[in-house]
Amino acid sequence: MDKQQAEQRVKELRRIIEKNNRLYYEKDAPELSDFEYDALSRELKALEAQFPELVTPDSPTQKVGGAPSEKFEKVEHKVRMESLQDAFSFDELREFDRRVRQVIPEPKYVVEAKIDGLSVSLEYHNGILAVGSTRGDGDVGENVTDNLLAIRDIPARLENAPELLEVRGEVYMPHAAFAKLVEEQELADKTPFKNPRNAAAGSLRQKDSRITAGRGLSIFVFNLQQAQPASFATHHETLDYLKGLGFPVSPRYTVFADIESAIAEIEEIGRLRGEFAFDIDGAVIKVDQLDARPLLGSTAKFPRWAIAFKYPPEEKETILRSVDVTVGRTGVLTPTAVFDPVLLAGTTVSRAILHNEDFIRQLDLRIGDTIKVSKAGDIIPEVVAVTRHAEDAPLYRLPEVCPSCGEPVHRQEGEAALRCTNPECPAQALRNLIHFASRDAMDIDGLGKAVAAQLVDKGYVGSVADLYTLTKEQLLTLDKFKEKSADNLLGAIENSKKAGLARLLFGLGIRNIGDKAAALLARQFGSMNALRAAGAEQVAAIEGFGEVMAQSLAEFMAREGTADLLERLEAAGVDMEDHSAPRGSALAGLTIVVTGTLPTLSRSEAQALITENGGKAAGSVSKKTSYVLAGEAAGSKLDKAMQLGIPVLDEAGFMALLAGGQTEEK
Repeated sequence: MDKQQAEQRVKELRRIIEKNNRLYYEKDAPELSDFEYDALSRELKALEAQFPELVTPDSPTQKVGGAPSEKFEKVEHKVRMESLQDAFSFDELREFDRRVRQVIPEPKYVVEAKIDGLSVSLEYHNGILAVGSTRGDGDVGENVTDNLLAIRDIPARLENAPELLEVRGEVYMPHAAFAKLVEEQELADKTPFKNPRNAAAGSLRQKDSRITAGRGLSIFVFNLQQAQPASFATHHETLDYLKGLGFPVSPRYTVFADIESAIAEIEEIGRLRGEFAFDIDGAVIKVDQLDARPLLGSTAKFPRWAIAFKYPPEEKETILRSVDVTVGRTGVLTPTAVFDPVLLAGTTVSRAILHNEDFIRQLDLRIGDTIKVSKAGDIIPEVVAVTRHAEDAPLYRLPEVCPSCGEPVHRQEGEAALRCTNPECPAQALRNLIHFASRDAMDIDGLGKAVAAQLVDKGYVGSVADLYTLTKEQLLTLDKFKEKSADNLLGAIENSKKAGLARLLFGLGIRNIGDKAAALLARQFGSMNALRAAGAEQVAAIEGFGEVMAQSLAEFMAREGTADLLERLEAAGVDMEDHSAPRGSALAGLTIVVTGTLPTLSRSEAQALITENGGKAAGSVSKKTSYVLAGEAAGSKLDKAMQLGIPVLDEAGFMALLAGGQTEEK
């Protein structure tokens, strides 16, 4: 390859890698697998090594991570959070050892499992967690202190800690928590996270820390960034020390006197990785002697005293035996490949999602084919390719009728999914019910997946309107239901009648109408009757709406069964009116930040009150902030308000401000 060809290829590689960096670090939704990304990165490094004049400061090879999100306050790291150089062969590890020995004649190495999660810094002042941040670009990260405090494994307070302590760790989502989250997302017809790493990153970057708290995240601390006053001679001593303080530290770390012993440990970790309750994507070798770190130094991106070995993705061949097709809450048909069981990443798998009709055509898939199966993120089985077609087998096609109700299925222009459009389809009843009862919809406490499944299985609930005819006698036939639990659920169902038009519209699960769109519709039309009388053009004219959402609403209102459903809900006493109109202008011109846990209001409820009364509910504190509404465990936002002299209100003071009365600062 000559220089001109190399320059063109370098530009193309940088474009692809930078796009995936934005998706990976900022959107938590990469398009490339780790293996594909690593291959492109290695190709770019090789070309830049061959043509050094093509190296530029903004090349992905010269930068750490991604830009910090604008959603959060920025944090400047006192100790740079570097990434690690990757190795894909044991010879590369031996070359790393050779370079180290040129500076440190007798190094010792610590080998640790490399957790696949999101790197964070935890900074403690006098034993109290003061600042928690993401890595960002290595120099500047995102302040996610409130969300990190919501993770049970992260201590908010340390006993016998030094005045200043900063540690680095990896926030991750255990397999069990990930499986639960994916199941919930699929039941709600939301696009599930592709792997636990993306799920962990997406969960940690939530604006509402209660969502983070409910995602089952955990952490492993793997490095001591700084401790004052304290001193240590070796890396493994720091891990022992941090473990003694109460941190969950790297789950497996061992000291070795030579590189071959370290390589043997990496092979053993690779053999055992399927047995871990979390994802690892490799193993890390670190020079144990801490005084060697400044001597070895760093490149623009990596420390020279550590290296990460990346395990290749495991793939197995098997025979496709059949395709199962299930129906989701919005009628989407989802095909699943069923194949001869194979052992992948420590577990036996026999099924993998095939996504949609286009994906099947792309694979040219036929029953009886020999297929290659892998695990995305070492947890989600996926069909990678067809390696050999079954003789004389036709291309597999999705059914033309719904496998649940037998009604014709339909594919809309511009969509990849086939849908059953029968609103009474039994397969959709469970998912409809779970969504209808969810917190952001009708908020029926006690009506979770297990209870909903029993109600549907026993034939008590076929549509959401049936909820309002349930009897105590029926509920007492459910597993684990007693008098009190039956009364509580009936009370929650009764309370849901007051939820209002916006929550009802969202709870009905209309395609393309999320909670924000439902709120817009409710405010614009004021009642279900007015909305039913509106045409698609009138709906599309609403600011924030478009033709697709308007058409989805029109189709829902026009389809057979909708009128009967709405009439039954109205007859049951479900509120069909909007009550979210602005209550006044008491907060006009004010910018208010909500932080911490309030006595009676949730954060979203407080923010809604702010906007409904003419104010702006901001997510971060600045000089333009008028007030900070603070509850318990307010964290860094409260600290910044105090630094800037921003008035701080408690809930009582906030309510007085709404009422137009005098307020007292906290």
